[in-house]
This record gives sequence, structure tokens and C-alpha cells, in this order.
Amino acid sequence: MSQSYQTIDHISTSVVERNRVLRNTYWLLALSMVPTVLGAWVGIATGITASLGGIVGLLVFLGGAFGFMFAIEKTKNSAAGVPMLLGFTFFMGLMLSRLLAMVLGFKNGSELIMTAFAGTAGVFVLMASLSTVIKRDLSGMGKWLTVGALVLMVGAIINVFVGSSTGMAVISMMAVGIFSAFILYDLKRIIDGGETNYITATLGIYLSVFNVFQSLLALLGLFGGERD
Repeated sequence: MSQSYQTIDHISTSVVERNRVLRNTYWLLALSMVPTVLGAWVGIATGITASLGGIVGLLVFLGGAFGFMFAIEKTKNSAAGVPMLLGFTFFMGLMLSRLLAMVLGFKNGSELIMTAFAGTAGVFVLMASLSTVIKRDLSGMGKWLTVGALVLMVGAIINVFVGSSTGMAVISMMAVGIFSAFILYDLKRIIDGGETNYITATLGIYLSVFNVFQSLLALLGLFGGERD
């Protein structure tokens, strides 16, 4: 009988811990949007990223992003973890400002940005809802999604040199699908107890949300932008 009580207590503790990680992830994800917006505003207001095109922009982005991600993983169990993550989201907002400025150059730029935001929010809510109702183990998705993300990265790097609008459209559409699936995968890992660090969890989900928004915005700019 005591063994049964211990098992029930362990399950109860496990559920509480998973809920805590999920709750903290949602809170930190919401908080991370503040420095992202601030970074985007600074980038647009100062024009600091306007000249970061081509290979220079690519190197700055990759160097900054991977540098921050390495630092976040190193500090995820310390008090520096959250500030490091928020610094990363500011940097990502700064990098996003170049695309935002381009879209704002359209007559309907503000509407396109709001549409991309609403679309991203819709994707997140849908994936979050699915993560709570899907019972099957999705851990096998991880390696395929990682391969897909790597293919996207290679394609995006090649397209920096090619400068193809069609290539950008294809890459953006694939990115929306792959990173939407990543949101589902990462949230399901938390719910199933596969991820116990909320800073790492937030980093993964933030990157997926960022990429979905950026890709939707690029698509809307390509196909819905109205010039004066």
C-alpha cells in the first residue's frame, strides 16, 4: 500500500513540476516580446541595420545569434540565464528591424505587420491547443524538424547570394510549416516531461515564433505589398 502511495505522490509531483515549467515558459516567452519590440523600434528609429545586407548582415546575424544561444545554454541554470535570454531577444528585434522597415515602406505596411502578427498568434494558439490534446509521443519529430531547419538555413544562405524572390517565397513557406511544427514539438516535450528547464524551453519556442512571424511578414511583403 505504501508503495502505491509513493507512486501516486511521484506522479503528482511530476505533474506539478511540468505545469510549473510550462507556466514559467509562457511567462518568459511573453516577457521576451518586450525587448524584441524595443530592439525593432531602436533598429527602425536609428537605421542601424539598414546597411546590414548581403554577406555582412548574414555574418552579423549568425555570429550574434549563435553567440547568444551558446551563452544562454551556459547560464540557463544561473541568475544570468533570464537576462541573457532577454538580451538575445533584443538582438533579434534589432535584426528584424531591417525587414520591418522594408515592409513599412509599402503603403499598407502597417496592415501587413499586424496581419503577420495575428497569423503568428493564431499559429501559436493552434499549436499550444494541439499539444494538450495529442496523446502520442512526438519525440521522433525532433530529428526530422532539425534536418528541415538545417536545409532551410542552407537555402536561405544561398539565396542571400542569389537574391531570388521566388526562392525567398519558397523558403518562407517552408519555414512557416517547419517552425509551426517546432512549436508543437517543443510544447509537447514540456508537457511530457522531456524538457525541465524553462529558459531552454523558452529559447526554442521563441525562435520558432520569431521565424514564423518573419516568414509570414516576408510572404505578405512579397505578395501583398502596395507601393505608392
